[in-house]
Amino acid sequence: MKKCNSLEEVRTEIDALDTKLVDLISERSHLIRQAAGFKNSVEEVKAEERIEFILQRSRHQAIELGINPNMISELFQIMIDEMVEMEISEFRNADVF
Repeated sequence: MKKCNSLEEVRTEIDALDTKLVDLISERSHLIRQAAGFKNSVEEVKAEERIEFILQRSRHQAIELGINPNMISELFQIMIDEMVEMEISEFRNADVF
């Protein structure tokens, strides 16, 4: 982790990380769209066991890194919920053609 020497430097680093986070979420979103093409039903899209695995894995990683696991779970839950809805839409649109 970089040691910053001013508030301005801290904010610059945070802004750079925020940009990377959005880029990573975008990459994840594109992969989710691809995943829809490999599934055969809306229930398969929902993949509750997979979601639970992701949430538990992210909680464990948060604990290992010393950050609030509840915050990480909430962030992941929001992201997953939105992406499942997007994937259902992709799945249904692919089914039309």
